[in-house]
Amino acid sequence: MTLTFHWFLPTNGDSRHVVGGGHGTPATISGRDRPPTVAYLSQIARAAEDLGFVGALTPTGAWCEDAWLTTAMVSQNTERLKFLVAFRPGFVSPTLAAQMASTFQRQSGGRLLLNVVTGGESHEQRAYGDFLDKDARYRRTGEFLQIVRELWDGKTVDLNGEHLQVEDARLARVPDPVPEVYFGGSSPIAGEVAARHVDVYLTWGEPPAQVAEKIAWIRGLAAEQGRTLRFGIRLHVITRDTSAQAWAEANRLLEGFDPETVRSVQAGLGRSESEGQQRMLALHGGDRDGLEIHPNLWAGIGLVRGGAGTALVGSHDEVAERIEEYHALGIDEFVLSGYPHLEEAYWFGEGVLPRLAARGLWRHPFGEQAASSAQVPFAS
Repeated sequence: MTLTFHWFLPTNGDSRHVVGGGHGTPATISGRDRPPTVAYLSQIARAAEDLGFVGALTPTGAWCEDAWLTTAMVSQNTERLKFLVAFRPGFVSPTLAAQMASTFQRQSGGRLLLNVVTGGESHEQRAYGDFLDKDARYRRTGEFLQIVRELWDGKTVDLNGEHLQVEDARLARVPDPVPEVYFGGSSPIAGEVAARHVDVYLTWGEPPAQVAEKIAWIRGLAAEQGRTLRFGIRLHVITRDTSAQAWAEANRLLEGFDPETVRSVQAGLGRSESEGQQRMLALHGGDRDGLEIHPNLWAGIGLVRGGAGTALVGSHDEVAERIEEYHALGIDEFVLSGYPHLEEAYWFGEGVLPRLAARGLWRHPFGEQAASSAQVPFAS
């Protein structure tokens, strides 16, 4: 199976330094270095499209621009790139969300993917008028996805659920194709929702042994529902011609972490209700030492950034080897990012993707002509 790669649109701002924050904490001031204008985000999106990324994840939360509106605008400046739009099901009715997705598909030429984010921080949810606790939010997500999927199937839906109620709901036009649903979560109830409703289960970049445990867990739950899922992983990347160059860049980023910013972000993230976030924090413990937690897997990003907090760091060959290692566990999709996102897209696209192509693990999704500029790997 050909591996699928997605890039990231930094709607919280971009920089040559790490833009921290997220998961209920504000974006750090480095996000002001390159504001998330439509022009700049479109530049990143076009680069990702040319390099062979299938899609681009756009985040959700109080720290960034709205994902639906931003991707709708950026999509008009691209031709083939898909948009993995993160959204929170508690903030919009399921019928309206199904209609929005259907409209997006028609207006973009079928380029919408959906990343369902239940929301792990109650204080941030309350700011949006959502006062449910975490488990209740996941139960509502299950009802939400049940309604949306039935609407996309062209059904008329009546549901009187624990949290959601619709009557005689239907779409005038169903989406074609139906958007694939991506979803992540490490709690038991998150696993139940994934097994019943989603297409791709996403995990943050934990060491391979922990990722293998997650995959086995979700596979087992999905099998009980008579379903099979695909698996993806969310990582940052720092890849260079040599390993020494890559680690020098990682150390440069680390040196730019202000101690007070680290303390403040870690204190905020420590209050997170997200099990996935707590697993990320446990990888580094707030300490700058011992951040290489597996060969070429660096936990430094998580000192100042919530959510995805690990990066693949190394030469192009080493990064390709780590990707192959994750693929052997069952990971077929990789959602990647790097600071700054424009330049790092080229480092990965021109350095790592040709090596994966040579291993028979990847081919350019838009054909040989589009891939002609990336056929010969850099010399290391």
